[in-house]
Amino acid sequence: MTLNIGQRIDGRYGELSPQEQRAADFILDHMSDLAVYNASELARLSGVSKATVSRLFRRLGFQDSAEVREHARSLRNLGSPLGGPGASAGTPSRLAAHAEAEQDNLRRLLVTLEDGRLDAAARLVRSAQNVVIVGLRNSYPLALHLRQQLVQARDHVRLAPLPGQSLGEELAGLGPRDVVVLMGFRRRVSGFGDIVAAIRSREVPLVLIADSSARKYSDQATHWLECPVDSVSAFDSYATAMSLMNLLATGAMGAQVRESRTRIAAITSVYEDLDELEAPW
Repeated sequence: MTLNIGQRIDGRYGELSPQEQRAADFILDHMSDLAVYNASELARLSGVSKATVSRLFRRLGFQDSAEVREHARSLRNLGSPLGGPGASAGTPSRLAAHAEAEQDNLRRLLVTLEDGRLDAAARLVRSAQNVVIVGLRNSYPLALHLRQQLVQARDHVRLAPLPGQSLGEELAGLGPRDVVVLMGFRRRVSGFGDIVAAIRSREVPLVLIADSSARKYSDQATHWLECPVDSVSAFDSYATAMSLMNLLATGAMGAQVRESRTRIAAITSVYEDLDELEAPW
């Protein structure tokens, strides 16, 4: 396995000179910006010479700053966390950049939904006999949240696989009258393509929700909802993805308003019988 630049620094930190350690510390604290810095900028910002930065890159197995920038871009595209424990996430400039990135993600999502694909996906989810929501790794919290929202609007919604269980038994028995909502945000499991193929081979309608790295699977989906997760911080941001869960569930609820309201009323009655929720006053 090829080590990323942060892992390479961690593995050789004790061998570096004090000046090289100073440059390495700056890199670890500003990994999210590494894709745009050249050697001269890194030297100036970290307070060392350009020769020191170049020597550090060679120690870490890179030819030059151009290769380092390309390496950083590839890490960002793969969803690898970029940033170090010293990164200043709460400064005003960082907060402003974070807010702008979040707004840009949301704007990009809404543009892609203008062609009606969200409404079509919501109608499919609402009319299906069974809805199975699949989310592994980073996608699991989103899948769990969508299930919680959809179950307010309709019956026969389940999450798969359950913790510690496998996926095969959840897909067996599904057919054209059902739907699978599959989440595939980056850093997916290695068998993700097999999951897509298994769903389609059974002629089960598929709503695929993921970032652009899953676009290669989009032609196998009944509906493809691309959701950006780009971030200026160390980790991908799923704020826009959570907004999409809200929109999809709301659309499914609105597709059959009377039935949804009847179910919500029934759920509320059971809440009261079980005294499950805190009073709002």
